Amino acid sequence: MKSRTIWWTVGTTGLISTLVFAGGFGYAVKDVLFPSAVQNPIVTAPQETAAPSGSIETKEKVQLVTLGDSLTAGTGDGTGKGYVGRFREKLQTQLNKPVYVLNNLAIPGATTTALLKEWDQKKTTDALKEADLILLTIGGNDIFQGGTGIFDNATQEFNPDAAAERVEPALANLKKILADIHQANPDATVMYIGLYHPFLDLDEKKAGSLIVQKYNDAAFALTNQYPNMIFVPTYDLFERNLNKYLFTDHFHPNQDGYERIAERMAQILK
Repeated sequence: MKSRTIWWTVGTTGLISTLVFAGGFGYAVKDVLFPSAVQNPIVTAPQETAAPSGSIETKEKVQLVTLGDSLTAGTGDGTGKGYVGRFREKLQTQLNKPVYVLNNLAIPGATTTALLKEWDQKKTTDALKEADLILLTIGGNDIFQGGTGIFDNATQEFNPDAAAERVEPALANLKKILADIHQANPDATVMYIGLYHPFLDLDEKKAGSLIVQKYNDAAFALTNQYPNMIFVPTYDLFERNLNKYLFTDHFHPNQDGYERIAERMAQILK
């Protein structure tokens, strides 16, 4: 009796194991031949990232508002385009949609202090509220002041001390400017164009380069505080080709210099 029970138990267990194996094998074959839509919980297929609500990619047209100093005004470019006109053309081709300059509020000779006073005028904030993309150049006149006070009267060598003293006040104002722009339009993309050293060829020790780099590093940190702000470096564009890309006033870019800046800006948004 015990022997019969043992053999019955062994046979039943073997049958169950066979059925489980067959079922498992069939399920495995089903997964290979007819894979389900369920994703591996650890390794998932890459998902497309939706563009931010304020992204220029989502717009049917892009409206530019530009402000700042003479670089945004295009001083030194005989064609009148400056970096703004050249960038607008490149961006329009790149996005394959209309790009308009809604307002150019640049003032030649403007400093950060002068630009802050512009917020007293309602037209500035109203224009910024309508912008999809805001372009800004400011700070160069604060630090270099067209060469005033930064050349030794006797030797005409570059004297970095005067320029160095102007960095912190300019950065304090830039911080306020960026905060004001963000408050006026937190959804717009803002591109701040960094500084280059216009007197590099007159600065044998390159002391001014360190000053410009200090300013640019701090400006990058300020723009990096806002998700829609972009710092556009320009120092490297002029470092090896200063005389090639500067206008005859030895301060502003010429049309080739503006072309390089516009190329850099378009490349960043590509």
